[in-house]
Amino acid sequence: MKKILFLLISASIALTSCDKDFGDLNVDKKKPSVVAPGALFSTAQKEMTDLMTNSNVNRNIFRLVSQYWTETTYFDESQYDLATRNIPQNFWNIMYVNVLKNLDEAQSLIPGQNDAFFPPAVKANQNSCVEIMNVYAYSTLVNLFGDIPYTEALDFENVYPKYDDAATIYSDLLTRLDNAINAIDEGAGGFGSSDILYGDDMAGWKKFGKSLQARLAMIIADHDAATAGSIISKVANDIITSNDDNTYFHYLSAPPNTNQIWVDLVQSGRKDFVAANTIVDIMNGLGDPRVPYYFTTDDTDSTYTGGIYGIGNNYASFSKPADRIIAPDFEAILFDAAEGNFLLAEAVERGFIGGDAATYYAAGIQASMDYWHVPSDSVDVYVAKADVAYATAAGDWKQKIGTQKWLALYNRGFEAWTEWRRFDYPVLNIIPDPEFTYESIPLRFTYPAQEQTINAASYTAAAAAIGGDLVRTRLFWDHE
Repeated sequence: MKKILFLLISASIALTSCDKDFGDLNVDKKKPSVVAPGALFSTAQKEMTDLMTNSNVNRNIFRLVSQYWTETTYFDESQYDLATRNIPQNFWNIMYVNVLKNLDEAQSLIPGQNDAFFPPAVKANQNSCVEIMNVYAYSTLVNLFGDIPYTEALDFENVYPKYDDAATIYSDLLTRLDNAINAIDEGAGGFGSSDILYGDDMAGWKKFGKSLQARLAMIIADHDAATAGSIISKVANDIITSNDDNTYFHYLSAPPNTNQIWVDLVQSGRKDFVAANTIVDIMNGLGDPRVPYYFTTDDTDSTYTGGIYGIGNNYASFSKPADRIIAPDFEAILFDAAEGNFLLAEAVERGFIGGDAATYYAAGIQASMDYWHVPSDSVDVYVAKADVAYATAAGDWKQKIGTQKWLALYNRGFEAWTEWRRFDYPVLNIIPDPEFTYESIPLRFTYPAQEQTINAASYTAAAAAIGGDLVRTRLFWDHE
């Protein structure tokens, strides 16, 4: 009887307790239930920049694939081994979860902000900034894999999202980008101090957006010349062609917001990379004055020497990334003046815009030299060389622009690899092993292993649609 009475009293107390209003006593004020969209936007920007900048072989091997760097002790990644470290899956997960999902959440919260603090023009600008970053992220995934989850991608309750056609995604991204740019009000603010790329400079965001339009348009030029020409002719006068307008994230001198290359190469104390003979030999052959700004001399005879691409190399015997590149506060570039000028040179050659391709070509080289602080007299000598000058350099316009653009994109491995796939220049090195040929160089990444198991039906359909989940399957824009 006593036990029964005790249970009844306990139940009564519990029921009474449930009727009590304890206010916010059970709320952890240090962990807000609602996150401001600005914080999510900052996180997405930082995650995107880190992913595209770092040299961690578990997620970003594009400096290796582009043959700017090669490896010393461990060289699986230089031999295009994507599977051992699950590199495609790591990149995929970071982009979808850390970048795109944060952008999606930020975008969903923008309308609900108090109009007194965030007027409609500010909200519209915020939405445009998110959209530009969305386009940057999704276009990167398409350019890496081909068909990807898009329309069903961010519903995390749907673990079986379908893959959308890559060309269709590109078309929608270009529409979204155009709408975002047109909605920007340069007289209003955006995310304020939460905007870590442009610091609330909406004119800068508009120029970045139009530059991204130009990039995407030229990527699809061989696939859809009419669309590419229409876009580039509209934005040609408004893209980034001066280093003053470069899109970059400036890292800080102390952790945790330091240059990812410094984290990977200096803070870690690792000695995994040296310059690849591919780029060093080309630069030495051309007498390129950027060599000492890109690389150190080797430790033996103080010359600029690249390690043999794709095999093990002695760290001391070859050049390494220059001190500026491995500084903790070195900035990460997302779009720069050199890229903009080379895009315009290509647009002239394709007949999309008027002007002189040679002038834009020289301006692209000049912009790169200026960024690296190469003395002007050295630049003049270089541009006048017979094997550099547009009128006399070897090959057709694709070889000339492709080679010099690849040199200018040093330290931006993903964009460099994309441009190599488009131009087919410069001619990269073959790994000195009978197992490898030029046909071994990847044209895309294979889909993540998790997709083959968790989302098998959608994966199988996507692999069939693109012509096989192989590294040598060409993307829709990559014509032979």
